[in-house]
Amino acid sequence: MAYDPSDLPDVSGLTVGIIGGTGDQGRGLAYRFARAGQTVLIGSRSAQRAAQSAEEIAALPGVPAGGSVTGADNDEVARRSDVVIIAVPWDGHAATVAALAEPLAGKIVVDCVNPLGFDKQGPYALPVPEGSAVQQAAALLPDSRVCAAFNHVSAPLLADPEIDRIDLDVLICTEDRELAGVVAALAARIPGMRGVYAGRLRNAHQIEAFTANLIAINRRYKTHAGVRVTDL
Repeated sequence: MAYDPSDLPDVSGLTVGIIGGTGDQGRGLAYRFARAGQTVLIGSRSAQRAAQSAEEIAALPGVPAGGSVTGADNDEVARRSDVVIIAVPWDGHAATVAALAEPLAGKIVVDCVNPLGFDKQGPYALPVPEGSAVQQAAALLPDSRVCAAFNHVSAPLLADPEIDRIDLDVLICTEDRELAGVVAALAARIPGMRGVYAGRLRNAHQIEAFTANLIAINRRYKTHAGVRVTDL
């Protein structure tokens, strides 16, 4: 079956919250969704820091005048959002997600965290008892709809206002095919991106781990590598 963006649902009215929205990845995703006209909530442990980051993003080139980008603490963002993206550092992943289990109940949760370590030989994948970061999130959020996506999107590309298109595929792992369509539609809000279903949550480990390979490529070739699936 060929990729057909016309089959994707309309997600323009969804509010997207980003937990870890003041970090590089979260901030970059917030900027791209704000540019697309999505209502975006920036989450942080510090509401003041989140509000400052939201003001800075709202002032960036390409964000519609009068667009909705606001900041709040993580709990409030989780309660007010339809879709919540988890973009926190791996070492704080479990504690952050567990603390938000109640406000995230019934919500779509997109985990883009990659459990990686770094040493003098470069990046490498870390073992996760649950199998992957997203499987850890799913175990901690039994009442949420959880998927993995946006793991391989370069933060510098997301944050660069001079870049209009980001030509790559967002690999989506989830148990919920309907959810895959919603997240693919969100990915398609960013020009050049496609959301591609890549299997169940048990297949997320290799996607998260592959980020180590992409970082190695980026360092060697001075680029911002991504993933594009051929013949689709």
